[in-house]
Order: sequence, then C-alpha cells, then structure tokens
Amino acid sequence: QTDLNVSLDNLNATIISSNFWPPIQDEALNLPEPVEQLLTDYAKRYTEIKTPRKLIWKKNLGSVKLELQFEDRAMQFNVTPLHASIIMQFQDQKKWTSKNLAAAVGVPVDVLNRRINFWISKGVLAESIGADSADHAFTLVETMNDTGKSGTIDGGCEELLAGDEDGERSVASVEDQLRKEMTVYEKFITGMLTNFGSMALDRIHNTLKMFCIADPTYDKSLQQLQSFLSGLVAEEKLELRDGMYFLRK
Repeated sequence: QTDLNVSLDNLNATIISSNFWPPIQDEALNLPEPVEQLLTDYAKRYTEIKTPRKLIWKKNLGSVKLELQFEDRAMQFNVTPLHASIIMQFQDQKKWTSKNLAAAVGVPVDVLNRRINFWISKGVLAESIGADSADHAFTLVETMNDTGKSGTIDGGCEELLAGDEDGERSVASVEDQLRKEMTVYEKFITGMLTNFGSMALDRIHNTLKMFCIADPTYDKSLQQLQSFLSGLVAEEKLELRDGMYFLRK
C-alpha cells in the first residue's frame, strides 16, 4: 500500500535548457494519474511565472522515493520512474500478466520483463507462468510467508539508480546524438587545420561560429566541441599537443 496524495512539495525538478543541452532520448512511460496531474500543475505554474517559457517533462528520467507498506513490513526504495510506475500498478490490482502490465505502464513487454526483475529480487513481487507460457504473471507479495522465505526486513532504503540500464542508455543516446550532429562540422575542422596547421580549442570554436552560419548553423557549446574533438583524437584523426590541435599525419 502506498499513499498517492502527492503535492508540489514532493516534487523537485531539475530544469535544463534546450539551448545548451543536446536532445535527450524520450521513452514512452505512463505515470500514475496523481503524478501526471502533479507534473501538469507544476508546469502550469512555471509557465505563469516564466512566460513564455514552458516545461517539457522527460518522464523516463529522474528518481522516485517510495515507501511500500505491507501487512508485515514497510520497505523504502529510491528507484527510477519506470520502476515506480510498475509497482504502483499493484496498488489496486494485486496480479497482472506481463502483456497487460506492459500496456498499462506504456512500455514494450521485453522492457517490462527486464525492469520488473528488480521487484521480484526484493521479494515484493512473485512471478509465475500463465496460461500462455510467453505471458508471465506477477503477483504482489503481501507477507514474507507468501514467498516461503524466512528472515526480517530492516526497513533500509534500497537504491536502484547508479547502474540502471535505462539511465545509461539515455546518457549514451545523448552522446550518440551529439556525435551525429557534430560530424557535419568535421570537414570544416579538417579544412581549418589543413590551412592553419594547428589551432586552439577556442579558435576552432570561434571560427566555426563565424563561417558556419548557413545550414547547418554551428550552435554548439565550447564543451560540446571539446568532447567531439576528443573523439577525433581517440580515433587518431587529430593530435592534441600543448593545447593545440593538429591533423594526425
């Protein structure tokens, strides 16, 4: 059992600007209705204060603090929004098939089956094979006796953030997106270094801003350029010596 009476005091938002961050991978996710309403109210207030700015939520990113109350124990968790959304579906319905649960949460079945393993490993859910062997069934474990396991729960907070594959994939997608966007400037950088022999990071940056004003317009930050140039150095296309970039010979 969990309390879904959440308020704006329960929400801490990290706001990033699309002007300075590359696109972050969006993944479909259905949040519980009270949470969806909370995000809507927060975004509305933000727009009222910061007009004409508006918020676009990345619902698959972030962390959620949960306390789950059972008949014989209470457990605290700090998990991803997807893991929280999965377990919240068991608030009113104690048993789900993987196909129905995936549809309710708004993710593919294979993603659901990977993510739900966390709750199974913590003894919160039990898995069984349904009538369709490809469609597993998951049941909420109300008491530890239901699992056939002995032992006690100490009430400590379980973390599932640092090594989460969803977060890693989102970060990786940002790097891939940046790499893809920056590749179009590689020929300009090669041309500059061919003409000038060597250039410092800030000079390359300023030259790109000066000359790449038509499509595609150069709109990257100094840090993004540095990251891209580091990739070219790692690929042995460029050399970096004493803060100067050279074409690798």
